[in-house]
Amino acid sequence: MLQSGAAGGRGCALCTLLGVLFFQDAHVRGYVGENIKLKCTFKSTSSITDKLTIDWTYRPPSSSRTESIFHYQSFQYPTTVGTFRNRISWVGDVYNGDASISIINPTIKDNGTFSCAVKNPPDVYHNIPGTELTVTERGFGMMLSSVALLSILVFIPSAVVGVLLLVRMGRKSAGLKKRSKSGSKKSSIEVSADTDQEKDDCMAKLCVRCAECLDSDYEETY
Repeated sequence: MLQSGAAGGRGCALCTLLGVLFFQDAHVRGYVGENIKLKCTFKSTSSITDKLTIDWTYRPPSSSRTESIFHYQSFQYPTTVGTFRNRISWVGDVYNGDASISIINPTIKDNGTFSCAVKNPPDVYHNIPGTELTVTERGFGMMLSSVALLSILVFIPSAVVGVLLLVRMGRKSAGLKKRSKSGSKKSSIEVSADTDQEKDDCMAKLCVRCAECLDSDYEETY
């Protein structure tokens, strides 16, 4: 028995075909330029041998034409022709029941249906329904979210710093105006000068008193 499916999208279907139980996502969505994984898992009642083969095919929208884009039998054989040339990467592991591939640098032209077929004789049944892939550009909402995040990390802290500087400058300006209006207050330099002048006057007066005392003592002696 084989169990095959593709994961990573929206909507799932559980089906039974010729005694084969498989699980598959009906839809996978991706974005231009971002690698997309098409997951296919399987389970076989037989041991894995070098006879196991995996085939991925692609069918464009509104078309019955299919093209082979990947083949596996002991080694990986991505397509070397067509639109998927050099853009299919093997990401599976057959011994763990994984037959997944990845589309490199997808574009909108890659939209369509991808089918995975796994055969491991004597198990030859495989998953016939495919996974519909829709590739789109990332929307304006994502760009807006990036701008908002940048604003939070850069512009808001800068604005806060600017407001704090303006508040500090405003307080300093208000202090200068208040000091200029108060005429009775003197600067620290003026206060220091007045103190020095008072000290000089006191010394002069002290010298005069000493001289008077000396004169009076001299007169009393004679």
